[in-house]
Amino acid sequence: MMKKIYSILTVFLLVLTLFSCGNDKKETANNEPAIAVQVSGINNDNNSPFVTASGKIEAENSANLSTRMMGYVTKVHVKVGQKVGAGQLLVSINNTDLHAKKAQVDASILQATAAYNNAKKDYDRFVNLYAQQSASQKELDDMTARYEMAKATLEGARQMRNEVMAQFSYSNITAPFSGEITNTFVKEGDMANPGMPLVSIEGASRMQVTAMVSESDISSITNGMAVKIMVKSLNKEVTGKVSEVSGSAKNTGGQYLVKVNLTQTDKSILSGMFVNVQFPVANKKESTTTVSDKVMVPESALVRQGQLTGIYTVGNGNTAILRWLRIGKSFGNQVEVLSGLSANEKYIISAEGKLFNGAKISVQ
Repeated sequence: MMKKIYSILTVFLLVLTLFSCGNDKKETANNEPAIAVQVSGINNDNNSPFVTASGKIEAENSANLSTRMMGYVTKVHVKVGQKVGAGQLLVSINNTDLHAKKAQVDASILQATAAYNNAKKDYDRFVNLYAQQSASQKELDDMTARYEMAKATLEGARQMRNEVMAQFSYSNITAPFSGEITNTFVKEGDMANPGMPLVSIEGASRMQVTAMVSESDISSITNGMAVKIMVKSLNKEVTGKVSEVSGSAKNTGGQYLVKVNLTQTDKSILSGMFVNVQFPVANKKESTTTVSDKVMVPESALVRQGQLTGIYTVGNGNTAILRWLRIGKSFGNQVEVLSGLSANEKYIISAEGKLFNGAKISVQ
């Protein structure tokens, strides 16, 4: 009996001790000085609605050059990053067999030319003899047929030579336009196969952006629309103009392809850089309702922990409450919040101390 009472008293004292410790921690937390913070409201941007889309910068002119013949690569005349002009030799492929074929064709042309000249002389002579009634119609017809056959043989030999000369262009790969070499896929000694890319080239004169737009926003975008383009890696904003709008999303996974030509040129902007494109739709009444519901917050206000993204909001009693968010597209230093923040809710944009969940704050 005494042991049972002793056990009950021990448990009671333990609970009392834990309760006292909890009160001490709470009082300690309450005694900490409040952290000065700056608070902002939700930015719906109702006055200037827009549609944002992610994209990538690429050259307006780009090509992967290949050949139609098989042969060993004898020399690669360019390197990656090298500037080239239109018609400049890029890759040479062994063409010894073409030289042999060309020699055969040239010989056949000489033979056909001699036969043609002989047939033409005989034809002209028989025409005169027939006019003097010294040759029969049958003899003239036979000579005419011989002449036409010699003429056709010569023309066939000449066309065969044109074919061989065209194949020489496939053994010497030249630049179709001025630009920059972006990749070389072969080296000396490699076997070049028909259709296999040898060199890639991009025109350096004009750049464009290829962006994918969702079906809910594509109706707001038109050709000639002026847009703003944010280059993420450079944190730089440039302007552009919509040049192409695809009318089908059959082969693009439900997204519509939109091409934008850059109206500003900058040497620091390179092909392959990722961008965000802002399409203004302020004049579209049907788009205003859709876009105006977007919640945009500054990138600097977000808190990232692993795969989670959150933001500190203002709770009751001026305390910081960490709220986890689901974010969407970003444009510049603004990020779209898909869920986790309600309209007119305050959030902390900066603090003079380190925030934590439940910290006392003082709104400045």
